[in-house]
Amino acid sequence: QVQLVESGGGLVQAGGSLRLSCAASGRTFSNYAMGWFRQAPGGKEREFVAGISWRGLSTYYADSVKGRFTISRDNAKSTVYLQMNSLKPEDTAVYYCAADEQILPPRTGAEYDYWGQGTQVTVSS
Repeated sequence: QVQLVESGGGLVQAGGSLRLSCAASGRTFSNYAMGWFRQAPGGKEREFVAGISWRGLSTYYADSVKGRFTISRDNAKSTVYLQMNSLKPEDTAVYYCAADEQILPPRTGAEYDYWGQGTQVTVSS
């Protein structure tokens, strides 16, 4: 079992920045590719935001966040981060981190083994 706890969400004005953290416990963190997903209000489907390989050498982004968001990980701290810059109102969502026992992070949520509880990010215009 892997337990994931997100933090760092909040309310920010458009153009601002936030840094999300996801702390993992339970099993060897470096054996897992990690992903960030988000689900916007209004019943929208959960979507892939960013992913990072198990050793942190490869990163992947949704087109909507490329150039604005950066995913990173610290395996010594069992933590993955999502630095979000130039935030837009359309980035408003609950953000989730997820872990998958693979080398590379899938873009499909159903492939992930473990999920955090989510953290709310609200961007005001």
